[in-house]
Amino acid sequence: MNAQHYTYRVIWSEEDGEFVGLCAEFPGLSWLAPKMEDALGGIARVVGKVVRDLRKQGETVPEPISARRYSGRFQVRIPPQRHRLLAVQAAEQGISLNRLVSDRLA
Repeated sequence: MNAQHYTYRVIWSEEDGEFVGLCAEFPGLSWLAPKMEDALGGIARVVGKVVRDLRKQGETVPEPISARRYSGRFQVRIPPQRHRLLAVQAAEQGISLNRLVSDRLA
């Protein structure tokens, strides 16, 4: 797996006064830097090293989110009262409950 295929983001940390580079597939890793691009480069290098180390040790390397296949289905549990309310709203709008929830999540 190429470390560049993982999901990265950079956020500003008011507390640290620097940018923080993060990787969704490795939530325990981060990299601080004064510039956004340095935070991104730093976290990508750290992830690359961790991936190499995991491979060397014969351990499982997380699959990048971008390489995963999704069915488009997931189950959510909600209180019965909310389920009823959403069903009523969907009926009033003339759409399915799935469509209503999907639109709300968008």
